[in-house]
Amino acid sequence: MNYLLDTNILSELVKKRPNANFIKRLKSEPSQSLHTSSICLFELRFGSALRDDSKKFWLRIVDDIISRIIVLPFGENEAYLAGDILAELQKAGQKIGLEDIFIAATALINEFILVTANTRHYSRIKDLRFENWIK
Repeated sequence: MNYLLDTNILSELVKKRPNANFIKRLKSEPSQSLHTSSICLFELRFGSALRDDSKKFWLRIVDDIISRIIVLPFGENEAYLAGDILAELQKAGQKIGLEDIFIAATALINEFILVTANTRHYSRIKDLRFENWIK
């Protein structure tokens, strides 16, 4: 199995007390099966830049997270699919953040399981497989 780790899952790694179930599951997976999206890097960078200790915190994110997983780009195919997902959700009157749509499109294009704690939002996206490792 290949997994795409959502931003809220990656953020767990820099908490003072990360969820024990998550850490156990993460360690049970081969490192080559763990990926994230460049969109998640954007979200992590944004959150880091808002902090008073942004440089130090960003270096921690790079050392503890980014250096240990494979980062997938958001490309042309992901963009096409994201546009379709957004249109489908909008027609159904369902709102979801653009970043979440971009991340979901990356998981779908690569046929990965999305690992997220945000299952409520992602459950609206057709054919997206996801798991919550924090519960």
